[in-house]
Amino acid sequence: MSAPQNVLISLEERHAEKILDGTKTVELRRRPMHVAVGATIWFYVKVPVGSVIGCAKVAGVHTLAPSTLWTRFGPVSGLQRREFFDYFSGSPTAFALSLTEPRRLATPIPLSELRDVSSGFHPPQFFANIASDGPLFRAMNRGLRPKRPAASQRASTQFQQALALA
Repeated sequence: MSAPQNVLISLEERHAEKILDGTKTVELRRRPMHVAVGATIWFYVKVPVGSVIGCAKVAGVHTLAPSTLWTRFGPVSGLQRREFFDYFSGSPTAFALSLTEPRRLATPIPLSELRDVSSGFHPPQFFANIASDGPLFRAMNRGLRPKRPAASQRASTQFQQALALA
């Protein structure tokens, strides 16, 4: 069994923030990304931020006509209709990665630190595969905040704590 795929993409800050706050659940691309369901997508936010700030899991990979993609994912694309169609103008096919489980790094990892752990590192123009046993992955993975328990688990824990106090 192979290690899970880790991919680094470059995004504008507004798109990365919308993914991390859960209002944007698809990442749109004009070209296909050969990414497997279950892969982790890491977000490098372009300069002036210049840092990896979080990640999400790939829940689905979609290749559709732009109009079909808009119908299906427009409300969760993070774009207004005009901006969406301007982006895909002249493209007969549109690509989207459905994302789930967004997680923010406790502390963003700046470009200088990425270069310290991996000499010659350059942010990807499109995307870059990251070795799950490599220094970039270790640096990014170390920075993840612990996963929050599911709402039902939090409620159960709170109930148990309340009982203990009674």
